[in-house]
Amino acid sequence: MAERSVPQPGLERLVDFRSGPVIAGFSPGQHPLVAVTAARLAESLGGDVVHLAFVDTNRYTVEEFGDGTVRHAPIDPDAEARDWRSIREELEDQAAAVFADSGVGIDWRLWYLAGRPDRSLTHLARALDASVFVVGSRSHKPGRRFRELAEGSVSNHLAHHQHRPVLTVPIEVVDWKDARTPWRP
Repeated sequence: MAERSVPQPGLERLVDFRSGPVIAGFSPGQHPLVAVTAARLAESLGGDVVHLAFVDTNRYTVEEFGDGTVRHAPIDPDAEARDWRSIREELEDQAAAVFADSGVGIDWRLWYLAGRPDRSLTHLARALDASVFVVGSRSHKPGRRFRELAEGSVSNHLAHHQHRPVLTVPIEVVDWKDARTPWRP
């Protein structure tokens, strides 16, 4: 099997932050700090909109379109279509509330994507010619920690599978003295 050449990051591929929009990972119940940080970054770079992207991992992408949208279907064939629509409505309400209280002076747009978060976000970034991703840091809560350990973090996958910079916003901090290490459970 022939080895494939993958374009690598380099000075010739350096993204000018002022050239494209900011994409923020966005999910139900997420701390508003991630979306507001992305919006303030977009605003400081002269943008007029921040792109909030939710990736539904219970659905898969059937078709990707050039404008960044996708046609998707449920992994579970018994899932109802209104399930994803209610999640989208919840996300729109959440975003409206976050931006009403943020003091940020730019608009937002919500993208509902499906499948693997890193691949879906990369597709959107290519379609929009985005300049940077903004995502939240990992959670230290027991249930989420196991899932992230098994699946890996979105920021790590993005940093290793595409050439745009990834800004990780800390949403939960652990005191150094309380940090868990492999040698101290």
